[in-house]
Amino acid sequence: MPATASAITVEVARACDAAVAKAFPPRQIGNPAAGSAKGTGKDQRAYFQKCVANNGKVDDMPADAPKDSKPAK
Repeated sequence: MPATASAITVEVARACDAAVAKAFPPRQIGNPAAGSAKGTGKDQRAYFQKCVANNGKVDDMPADAPKDSKPAK
């Protein structure tokens, strides 16, 4: 029995690509070989996959902050 695969839409791919670029800015603008200022390639792929799984929507909370943190008064 063959497994079926579904392709993502162009809109979801573009939204996720933009989200990855925002979350992992380049070390040097215009030089992709310089790498990312934050995270690794593995982190970027995981972030993209998470975005695709959520149909282009990701939570923009930084990874450094705990999820249950309360705002400072």
